[in-house]
Amino acid sequence: MPQLTSVTDLTTEGDMRLALAGLRARAQELSRVAEATAQVLATPDGLSTALPAFREFAREAVPRWHFAMLNDSERNDALATALERVVPQHGTVLDIGAGTGLLAMMAVRAGAAHVYSCEANPLMAEVARQVVASEGFADRVTVLACRSDELAVGRELPRRVDAVISEIVDCGLIGEGILPSILHARRELLAPDGIMLPCRARLLGQLLQSENAVNLNRVGSASGFDVSRLNSFATPGHFPIRLHTWPHRTLSEPVELASFDFATDPLGPGERKIEVPVRESGTVHGLVAWFELDLGGGVTLRNSPENVGSHWMQALIPLAEPIEAKADSTMMLNLTWSETSLSLA
Repeated sequence: MPQLTSVTDLTTEGDMRLALAGLRARAQELSRVAEATAQVLATPDGLSTALPAFREFAREAVPRWHFAMLNDSERNDALATALERVVPQHGTVLDIGAGTGLLAMMAVRAGAAHVYSCEANPLMAEVARQVVASEGFADRVTVLACRSDELAVGRELPRRVDAVISEIVDCGLIGEGILPSILHARRELLAPDGIMLPCRARLLGQLLQSENAVNLNRVGSASGFDVSRLNSFATPGHFPIRLHTWPHRTLSEPVELASFDFATDPLGPGERKIEVPVRESGTVHGLVAWFELDLGGGVTLRNSPENVGSHWMQALIPLAEPIEAKADSTMMLNLTWSETSLSLA
């Protein structure tokens, strides 16, 4: 090994070792999954979801938030009402992100002639097929085990659809890839006069003082020891918090951070300079953000901090370093977004 002569050399060496350790951890995980899969396949006559090996990797393949989401009655009722109001009668619909097939069945109930529902997770796609069949919708809902950007008119879809519906949003709106998914569907799969649900969305946010919340994704010292090396694995950009569970102060009123018109906007990565009037003096650790999703038909869905019943948390967009702010001043921030992440500069 070459002799290290500077702090930079030490940092570079440490990064390389962390990267290699990460690859080893990934290889171990893949090996474990392969072994568990082999155990299940070795007993095909007794293949069952009750097998311990199957349950182990199924827990990882099906995120736990599916349960909270499906039990969120406010979300379900809002989507059902909007679909009743905007789905083209006797039209064809593309549902992006089938999950259990709930939105697809709602769309049929609202008057759609046929729904093509795509789901990238093959396990969830099979769940959707079985739910759809058991509810008597198999002749009007086609579940496709693929991403929406893998679909093509004339192949999976007989023609451009009359409506695209989707609810692939995270706490910060864009984290599950709704922007590129909608953009592709709009360009390649939707009829020129087609309906989009949601039709618009905007992000709102407030200046936040909360060391407790920002420390959910960073660390300095613990019991007098510097353990900040772990920060190499902190989530870049925004991450979820349930604001009311952590000590905090909001130092501004809500302001609009960004807005998206899904029918006309470019929906690519972007940035926006934001002026935030400071209401109270304090230490700004970042922005707490939430979305307002315009589903059409006069229906709006939001995950604002006061909506404690929503299964969605809020998004914390941290600053690289805390900034002291004085009441009655204006803080200038630069919000940037990629296809899936929100960041501040």
